[in-house]
Amino acid sequence: MEIVSTGHALGAEIRGVDIRRDLNPEQAAALRDAWHEHLVLFVRRQPMSVEQHMAFTRHFGELEHSGPHYFRKYYGGGKEDRAGVEMPPEISVISNIVVDGKPIGSLGSGEAKWHTDSSIGEAPPAGGFLRSIEIPDEGGSTHFMNMYAVYDTLPPELARRIDGLRILHPATHRSTQQPRPGFENVTDLNQVPGARHPIVRTHPETGRQSLYLGRRLNASIVGMDPAESERLLDALWAHTVQDKFVHRHDWQVGDLVLWDNRCTMHRRDAFDPSSRRLMHKTQTVGTKPF
Repeated sequence: MEIVSTGHALGAEIRGVDIRRDLNPEQAAALRDAWHEHLVLFVRRQPMSVEQHMAFTRHFGELEHSGPHYFRKYYGGGKEDRAGVEMPPEISVISNIVVDGKPIGSLGSGEAKWHTDSSIGEAPPAGGFLRSIEIPDEGGSTHFMNMYAVYDTLPPELARRIDGLRILHPATHRSTQQPRPGFENVTDLNQVPGARHPIVRTHPETGRQSLYLGRRLNASIVGMDPAESERLLDALWAHTVQDKFVHRHDWQVGDLVLWDNRCTMHRRDAFDPSSRRLMHKTQTVGTKPF
């Protein structure tokens, strides 16, 4: 097994191992160590079944149920388009494909802004494991950001200002910035629901600290004057969204990408809505941020 760094701020490719087969303890441990070091791992062109996807994910932790807001029916390509198959609750379907007038997956084809998955919950998932089944010819790349490096390079005065603060992770919008049902008209930041997490998070396994922003829209610093909160968050985001902290993954069919959701953020490029994109995703259970 080879672990080949991207040479960018984060990320490494795993080569020389078939992850669709049972991994021995040494291989599994090496992959977990590489995950902690590189934050994002990707394996190229290894199409797999739902069962193989879930089995691989279990090497990194307990599988999390995707929840009732994800699509339970899967439609494959070609002849299977009209044959709905019930999906395991551990699998979420991410797609822009529409069958019989209904979307078969979530997130569509638009741009997904920088975010941490499900940070609106009290115990966000530890990791995301996304595999490609169908991809568009252009667009749809996923960008990952190293939040350890973001925090480590904060100007000292900015790092001092956020010490001990908590941030509201708003539940009003999805990563595509579409409002969640029931929150279409929320404009008062005092009325925004969501979890309140430390803005500087300690990783429960590596012990390292990272900036933990979640997403920008409707976020606020807990207990701070709204105008001051906006200025502080603007300064933090201006520092954060620099290319030097980012690696872009250009998908191929059969890729599996796994990221540490506790110390990274990610976003997706938009793509032609007439193109088909179909992905399956698993997540591992996380812990309350501290």
